[in-house]
Amino acid sequence: MKRDVIIACDFPGKEATLAFLDLFPSGEKPFVKIGMELFYACGPEIVREIKARGHRIFLDLKLHDIPNTVRKAMTVLSALDVDMVNVHAAGTKAMMQAALEGLIRPDGSRPLLIAVTQLTSTSEAVMQDELLIGAGIGETIVRYARNAREAGLDGVVCSPLEAGIVKEACGKEFLTVTPGIRFSDSSADDQVRITTPARAREIGSDFIVVGRPVTAAPDPLAAYKRCIEEFV
Repeated sequence: MKRDVIIACDFPGKEATLAFLDLFPSGEKPFVKIGMELFYACGPEIVREIKARGHRIFLDLKLHDIPNTVRKAMTVLSALDVDMVNVHAAGTKAMMQAALEGLIRPDGSRPLLIAVTQLTSTSEAVMQDELLIGAGIGETIVRYARNAREAGLDGVVCSPLEAGIVKEACGKEFLTVTPGIRFSDSSADDQVRITTPARAREIGSDFIVVGRPVTAAPDPLAAYKRCIEEFV
C-alpha cells in the first residue's frame, strides 16, 4: 500500500474544519482524520460532508467496549463510507473480531480496521506505574499488534518508534499508522514518543498522522507539502 500523510482535523467544529480544508486547491484532497472532538461536536453529518468533498477519512474514535456493542457500533460507522476506523487493542481479540464483523457492508466491502496499541502520550513509566503493565513498552506493543493481526485486522496505531518492530513481528503488509510526528524544528507539545516524517519513513510507517505541525502552522499548505516531501 502506498504511503500517505493523514491530517488530523482536530478542530472544535464544522466552520473551522471546512475553512482549513478550503485552503487546499480544488484538485488536492488530503487524507484526513476525524477524531473525537470534531465527531462529538458535529456528529455523523461532518463525516458525510467531508466525504462528499472527496476526502478519504480515518474516523478515529478508538472503540473499546464489550464485543457485541462494538460490533453494532461498527456497523453504524461503516455505513458512513469512511476509509479507516480503529479500536483499542486492549479490548481483546474477541472484541476486535466483533469489530471486523460489524464493519462488513452488504456488498462485502469494509473500511480498513486498525487497533491502537499504546497512545503516543504514554511513557513506559506511566504504563507500568499507572496501568500496571509490567512488560516493557516495546514488548507490549508487539503483543498487542500480534493479537490484532490474529483477529484479522489490517494494522495498528503505534508511535513511529515502534513501527519497525511491529513490521518485524507481523509482516510488511501489516499496516503501521503512526501519530507523534513532529518536524525537527517543531515543539513536542503533549507527545512523548515522537519522530520526524523522514525518520518515520525510514523506520517503516505506512501512514503518518500529523496534526498541529500542519493545522497550526503559519502556512498549513506549505507544512503539508513539507510532510509529503519528507515522508512520501
